[in-house]
Amino acid sequence: MTALAKLLRATAFRLTLVYLLVFALFAAFLLGYFALNTRRLITEEITSTVDAEITGLAEQYNQGGIRRLVFVIETRSRRPGSSLYLVTTPSGEGLAGNIGSLVPGVLAKPGWMETAYRRLEDPETAEHHALVRVLQLPGGFRLLVGRDLEERERLFDIIATAGRWSVAIVIILGVAGGVFVSRRVLNRVDAMTLTAQTIMAGDLSGRLPIAGSGDELDRLASNLNAMLERIEALMRGLKEVSDNVAHDLRTPLTRLRNRAEEALRTAKDEPGYRSALEATIEESDGLISTFNALLMIARAESGEARENMSEFDAAEVAQDVSELYEPLADTKGLALRVEATPAPVKGNRELVSQALANLVDNAIKYAEPQGHAANGTPAEILVTAGSEGDRIKLAVRDGGPGIPESDRAHAIERFVRLEQSRTKPGSGLGLSLAAAVARLHGGELKLEDNAPGLKAVLDLPRFAA
Repeated sequence: MTALAKLLRATAFRLTLVYLLVFALFAAFLLGYFALNTRRLITEEITSTVDAEITGLAEQYNQGGIRRLVFVIETRSRRPGSSLYLVTTPSGEGLAGNIGSLVPGVLAKPGWMETAYRRLEDPETAEHHALVRVLQLPGGFRLLVGRDLEERERLFDIIATAGRWSVAIVIILGVAGGVFVSRRVLNRVDAMTLTAQTIMAGDLSGRLPIAGSGDELDRLASNLNAMLERIEALMRGLKEVSDNVAHDLRTPLTRLRNRAEEALRTAKDEPGYRSALEATIEESDGLISTFNALLMIARAESGEARENMSEFDAAEVAQDVSELYEPLADTKGLALRVEATPAPVKGNRELVSQALANLVDNAIKYAEPQGHAANGTPAEILVTAGSEGDRIKLAVRDGGPGIPESDRAHAIERFVRLEQSRTKPGSGLGLSLAAAVARLHGGELKLEDNAPGLKAVLDLPRFAA
């Protein structure tokens, strides 16, 4: 496609032409209206002037007869810029005035009319046009008074010429402006297209250029860049998940196979086979839990769970999760306490409950047991739920080793376990799931220092009924 064809097909150029046409029509209408009203005002002024003169001359005739009228008209006719005058006998013979000739029949029609005439001083020149009024006087005499329309027509022509030039200049400048604007828009669109082609070729690091003007193209580019960053993060996460799945699941799968092989090789009776099968089932349950966690994270990040959102009280979720994990905390010598006030949330209750359960499970897993608590009292895990302004905070506080600030962003990634020895059970997906659930609900997971220990906070938007 040629540059001219692209320009002509550009939306910006077409919109410019439409606006230009509308503006040109409006300007032409405005100038025409102004010209016609100017012409009308001049005509009204002429009419008023001629009426006044007719009235005065009629009085002169009534007072002094035809002689006085002829004398007055002769006097006025000699003045520079005078009106047009003509007095005739009943037979049409001219007695006084400055009109050389008229169109036949004009004097026979009393009243107003526009007519052609020739001047008395230059009867051989071109015809002129005038607006005249004919009055029949007592005795059959006729009086004609008028004004030449040359001034009116000249002013009208000046306005019309100025209007034509104005519209022509507007069209020229409008087309030039349309070309300029369209080229700029096309250049930006072409740059976006080139970046999009680069991204489609596989380079997800490409970003659409932003001019910095803050216009609609900049806003579009900013939103698309945010989308591309999200897509790049998801693709990177997918790659990391694939790598982590291959790395973290290889060990339990290998262990599962080795146990089955060992059972076949060493088990001699039913108790031996039963023990091997129980170990295999236990290992399989761990693998199933890992895959279930991955599926829940995928549901949260894809937005699929939005279909099952409803209104619920996060305080009730905190109570239910605490009751579920309280026996496990007692077994480890930990005190699990709940402080909850009404906290209305709209979301997926199952996922929010699972996210909070993961945080409580981590706290129980890493909190200091009874022997390390102060004054011999059990170490405490505190679960809180409540409102802070337009936010809902679900928090779990423990007194464990905590997470260094430099590792907190890394800790919420999939399969990340900061405990290098990996002596504690888990797959490294608990915080990832909690973070994904928080993002699904328009919130975030915050990991803070509890001094000592870790404070994990699900920060969600408050539901306003």
